[in-house]
Amino acid sequence: MRLTIALFSSTLLLTTNAVSASGADYIRAHGAQGVNLWRLANQERESHSHVSQTPVLVVQDSSNIEEPNEFPDQWFTQPIDHFANSSDTFKQRYWINTRHYTPGSGGPVIVLDGGETSGEDRIPFLDTGIVEILARATGGIGIVLEHRYYGKSIPVADFSTDNLRWLNNDQAAADSARFMAKVTFPGIDEDLTAPNTPWIYYGGSYAGARAAHMKVLYPDLVYGAIASSGVTHATLSNWEYHEIIRNAADPTCARKLEHATLAIDALLGVPFAKRFIKSLFGLEDLAHDDDFVSVLESPLGYWQAKVWDPAVGSTKFDQFCAFLDKPILGNGSVSSLPVGHEDRLVHLPGDIKLDFSILNYAQYIKENYVSQCKTSVEDCFGTYNDSSFLATGLDQEWRLWLFQVCTEWGFFSTAPPDPAHPRIVSKLLTLEYSSKICRQAYPAGKYFTVPPMPNITAVNALGDFAISADRLAIIDGEVDPWRPCTPHSDYAADREDTILQPFKLIPNAVHHYDEYGLKNISDEPVEIRKIHGEMIVFVMEWLKAFKAPGSR
Repeated sequence: MRLTIALFSSTLLLTTNAVSASGADYIRAHGAQGVNLWRLANQERESHSHVSQTPVLVVQDSSNIEEPNEFPDQWFTQPIDHFANSSDTFKQRYWINTRHYTPGSGGPVIVLDGGETSGEDRIPFLDTGIVEILARATGGIGIVLEHRYYGKSIPVADFSTDNLRWLNNDQAAADSARFMAKVTFPGIDEDLTAPNTPWIYYGGSYAGARAAHMKVLYPDLVYGAIASSGVTHATLSNWEYHEIIRNAADPTCARKLEHATLAIDALLGVPFAKRFIKSLFGLEDLAHDDDFVSVLESPLGYWQAKVWDPAVGSTKFDQFCAFLDKPILGNGSVSSLPVGHEDRLVHLPGDIKLDFSILNYAQYIKENYVSQCKTSVEDCFGTYNDSSFLATGLDQEWRLWLFQVCTEWGFFSTAPPDPAHPRIVSKLLTLEYSSKICRQAYPAGKYFTVPPMPNITAVNALGDFAISADRLAIIDGEVDPWRPCTPHSDYAADREDTILQPFKLIPNAVHHYDEYGLKNISDEPVEIRKIHGEMIVFVMEWLKAFKAPGSR
């Protein structure tokens, strides 16, 4: 049996489906193309916001009265440059949970590092997540501390190269240290600063690396630290990110992606077939092949959005995989055949034969990405126009994490270095392509120049895969695409899991799964309930040994 389809058949007609991943996730996973996706997502949110602002008549009653905000913004004054004689300061934002604190008890203080996003995004962890869980168990105070430059903790007038020069690991660590040593909490008369009060520093992902670094850099202030999915190994080529997904995804889906990747790469190498395959995806006018395949990589970022709690997690990756297997022309019998089987092939003009999952892949990209483009596809998805990356206004939030990537962290998304290695991303995703955004977006300033490649040594010198200390917990997810950059990487040595140096891998978990929580821990899935119980145990044991410096 042969499946025959015309290129513009009605089976390829499209409907609009809003791009739903967060802008921050686009930047973390997709580099320059991520900036394009970030813009499209922002445009989509703005259009929905505009529609939702239609005035409505509301009769006032008690159900319409907004309850007082339990976690109002608090502010702490920080120097812009901790390492220079300057009086310039900015306000760093934080939030505090005092539900479980008993005056005079002496802490502890559980502080969550906000990392590379607005601290407002972390408030749920103060309410029901890991901060609330540990504060409730210990009778402590919970804090979310917003990272400099993110959210409203902005020390500069714009995000030009010169004005971003204080966005680095050393300055951010000094912020946290100064906060711990000098903060005065509203409504609390006693001194709860470090080192006289035990502070437990928590972070997830980039902030997880920061938690580990804080324990190493400021051991006298940080009594204990928990690094969840902490990316303590900085790298230039982060090809293993997609390797985790390839191995952890449903095998049938992974095989379809491998097959599609090889087939598309092959077609791009044939002049008459190149425009055809781009047309299939609605991207025939996209000039550069590497831009084309970087759009195709985009749905893989949905893997990182998986969370065990369905209220906050995404099922987009699983939906994408299901879409690849959607029967063509209602013929469901071919779905169970192996990928590439003759009966699965769709015969297209020019004697091109494609597995029908590739046509589904094309339809998915058109529906979920190309349909969001209101101008030209080159304008929406091209990355070779340097001028499109030069805006420096405070609304250009994408410039922040990418600046950190370009100066100290790396993590550029690439294909595997071995061409023969199985892969689910195109061979055209090279280090040169993925890192060119650094040269495009950050022209040399008067006071600062972005290096040709990020100085990843600045990160790895702090411990890399082997980072360790007493009362530093390492917690990672088994199928987290960032695990290859954590101490649980396959490149790292195994360790013993102890109370003093916990080393825990959550089965089937993706990115910092322990950070999320429910009001009632007993309602959590068994593996999450288990890790939360273990975290409570080792933190309580740590606190038993605490002695303020003057009483030692």
